[in-house]
Amino acid sequence: MTAPFVRTAPSPTGYLHIGNARSLMFNWLFVQRAGGRFLLRYDDTDQARSKPEYADAIAEDLAWLGVVPDASIRQSQRVALYDAAAATLRAAGRLYPCYESADELDRKRKRQLARGLPPVYDRAALKLTAEDRARLEAEGRRPHWRFLLEAVEIGWEDMVRGASHVDCASLSDPVLVREDGSYPYTLPSVVDDLEQGITHVVRGEDHVTNTAVQIQIMQALGGTAPIFGHHNLLTTASGEGLSKRLGHLSLRGLREAGIEPLAVAALAVLTGTSDAVRPVASLAELAGIADVTHASRAPARFDEHELETLSARTLHQFGLAEVAPRLAALGVPADEAFWLAIRGNLARLSQASDWWRVVSGPVEPVIADPAFAATAAALLPAEPFDAGTWKTWTQAVAAATGAKGKALFMPLRQALTGLDHGPELAALLPLIGRDKALKRLAGEAA
Repeated sequence: MTAPFVRTAPSPTGYLHIGNARSLMFNWLFVQRAGGRFLLRYDDTDQARSKPEYADAIAEDLAWLGVVPDASIRQSQRVALYDAAAATLRAAGRLYPCYESADELDRKRKRQLARGLPPVYDRAALKLTAEDRARLEAEGRRPHWRFLLEAVEIGWEDMVRGASHVDCASLSDPVLVREDGSYPYTLPSVVDDLEQGITHVVRGEDHVTNTAVQIQIMQALGGTAPIFGHHNLLTTASGEGLSKRLGHLSLRGLREAGIEPLAVAALAVLTGTSDAVRPVASLAELAGIADVTHASRAPARFDEHELETLSARTLHQFGLAEVAPRLAALGVPADEAFWLAIRGNLARLSQASDWWRVVSGPVEPVIADPAFAATAAALLPAEPFDAGTWKTWTQAVAAATGAKGKALFMPLRQALTGLDHGPELAALLPLIGRDKALKRLAGEAA
């Protein structure tokens, strides 16, 4: 069996969002599992809307997710291939010129809808004579070019949906070339899939109808269609579709908010499938779980709060080696005892620096009862401290003061950390040390 070759084809007209991550991660994990190749293809033929900064952001987002493409191409640099394909289709009589303006086409659609007809292009341009076309061009009109669909049913075996078919008689002939000679998505996508030898196209179910059109174009160009798979789309919990305008759900926004990339990847591909959403330790582990063929036919609804929870759970399972470089970037030493003490209390890795300040000082202690704090200081054991020091100490303080429960533990926590919450003090006390602990119990910033 030939190793699969897949592609992701983002348009650099905005930032990728978590819905885009669903398709690209399904593709990436598929080839990781099957030993294939992954192509990053920039759909940048729309020169007016495509921006270098968005292309750079796409590369950054993929790297953040841990996706390393085997190759990268830009469609804007491959226009000669699309020109040749368009010439082939013109010569075969499958590409024809149309002169209607956008306003005229809109009025046609409205009239068809008013008459209860589907808003399908009426192929009026096919009735134009050579003289008609010359007159229109003399008026300054430039044609856009449509692909002449055959009125047949196109079928394929979909990786996700099974046997699928679309009746092309119900579709408008798609525009393959704009008035200015530039190319919308459809023809470049087909040409590149054929020329690059893409074996599988895994994408959202909003492309199902496009698939029938693309198969016809591939056949007209003498090519063989790849295997298609169309998964359900990721939506918000309320069912709202995702788009580039939802900036807080962009991969860049999630990265800046401190969300763990493994959590984004896991939620993106496990939501709306037969696999339970859960934290994973690596992309390799996720590749062994996530499978696009497990996608449901219902919308894949995800909750932003679930992503927050999954991110924290993902972070809590990391060993020191997995976070040490990131801790160093925060100015936090790679200390295993410290990491094991605090990781279960982190919602974001950036919070590690807050707990390092608690350990290393200075901390402004909160002393509600100076007499209680003085008694506790007098009973603090000698160093070295270990995991049992906290229990030994608090038992002695309880016996001396009669305090128990919250009345015992909260004043000690507030004195030692300046806070009323946080990691287990049994783990923090040895890190704080006896000298700083005594100063804090005395009300000194240390």
